Amino acid sequence: MKELRTQVVIVGAGPAGLLLGQLLQSEGIDNVVVEQRSREYIEKRVRAGVIEHGIAELISDAGAGERMKREGLVHHGIELRYDNASHRIPLSDLAGGKSIMVYGQQEVVKDLVALRLGVGALLLFETEATAIEGITTDAPYVEVDGVDGKVRISCDYVAGCDGTFGVANRTIPTSVLRRYERTYPFSWLGILAEAAPATEELIYCRHENGFALYSLRSPTVSRLYLGVRPDETLEQWSDDRIWDELNLRLATEEVPEINQGPIIERGITAMRSIVVEPMRYDRLLLAGDAAHIVPPTGAKGMNLALADVRVLFQALIAQLKSNDARLLDSYSATCLERVWRAEEFSTYMTQMLHPSYEDDFENGVQMARLRQVVDSREASTVLARNYVDLNSL
Repeated sequence: MKELRTQVVIVGAGPAGLLLGQLLQSEGIDNVVVEQRSREYIEKRVRAGVIEHGIAELISDAGAGERMKREGLVHHGIELRYDNASHRIPLSDLAGGKSIMVYGQQEVVKDLVALRLGVGALLLFETEATAIEGITTDAPYVEVDGVDGKVRISCDYVAGCDGTFGVANRTIPTSVLRRYERTYPFSWLGILAEAAPATEELIYCRHENGFALYSLRSPTVSRLYLGVRPDETLEQWSDDRIWDELNLRLATEEVPEINQGPIIERGITAMRSIVVEPMRYDRLLLAGDAAHIVPPTGAKGMNLALADVRVLFQALIAQLKSNDARLLDSYSATCLERVWRAEEFSTYMTQMLHPSYEDDFENGVQMARLRQVVDSREASTVLARNYVDLNSL
């Protein structure tokens, strides 16, 4: 088995792992990123597209914001739509002038990959981390298996950014790890379509048939979602049925139809919440989806992962450069405070916008919540501040 030595092994080349590697590299901390998938796969994997104000600044500060600033779409509001009428929430007016950036997660990944490879930092694609050992000692190591065979990478710390069911999560003993989970009674059918967006801002819609979301990725590409029952499959949803249902749910008297075009990608995603505690086990640190999942209604998934990285980066720098362990010791507690707040906001948005298929009392409560947000400046301010920059609260 080949041997390597580095200071930090980062398992997973999603936005969290790549940004952590970039920040550490900029401070002279040697690190290796290993990714089970190919470069082509991670750069085409379409995920979140809404970036909080503070997270956009973090990406820019890391040197990865040039293309985002040039091609990303700055939004100052969102629409809440129900009863075939649209109600604008002026995010920037309510959140101290802050805005959101609409820029696909895969584009953030492309920018970070290019930066890393541009400086010659080690990024191993198609390389599976098969074991993380020695975490409770001063000599941890990660065993990986890739295109060049098996490698043992010795290090000081391991950052697990490899998802909920990755090797990092599984390394923490079940006697230590606590897992909190909720599954919601609906899924999201998402499509990417070659259709010019019919809106300049995101539309969140509650319709008696189900939830709908109108997002956008560029002046020519739209990202749209339908809330569906959890047992439904893609085979049940033809192109015509998808567009008919989107038109039905999103229609208003002023705009009875949305722009349509060829569907170039589709998928169904289950809605769930997961939190694991603690996010640190000695020399193993969890970040991003390895530690938490939020329902996408609140647009917090990637933002939450990169907020973890902001804390973890500072903690590792303090430890590795100054032998100061205080930030590492508080890492889990610091992140989990934000994680639970993001779970609360995401749950609030999810429960407010997804009608119940069976409980009319719940539907009445949902409508009351929506009307309160629209009619009350105090309620809409809370939503706006959470949506735009949750970390600042």
